[in-house]
Amino acid sequence: QVQLVESGGGLVQPGGSLNVSCAASGEIFRIDVMAWYRQAPGKERELVAEITRRGRTDLADAVMGRFTISRDNAKNKVTLQMRSLKYGETAVYYCDAAGYGYSRGFRYWGKGTLVSVFS
Repeated sequence: QVQLVESGGGLVQPGGSLNVSCAASGEIFRIDVMAWYRQAPGKERELVAEITRRGRTDLADAVMGRFTISRDNAKNKVTLQMRSLKYGETAVYYCDAAGYGYSRGFRYWGKGTLVSVFS
């Protein structure tokens, strides 16, 4: 079993910045990809950003240039730095991790952290 715990969500004004982090724990041998998704009210979950173990990143076009994803492999932690947040980016942000435990591969989701953008 692997647990993902997100932190750092909250309220922010449009144009503001906020960081969300996610720490993975449990039976982990290696995490290959860590990612952030978000789901706004009434919409489907969408990929925001992902990062490989070697540090290669991929960001959604909508957040390119404003969001940065980074990870600490030693701590099994991933952080999403969000700048210039917009009204439409109010959503529950979910952490996702895919890798290997000691006996099999895994993919787990966190429970999510709410980011609310409003003035």
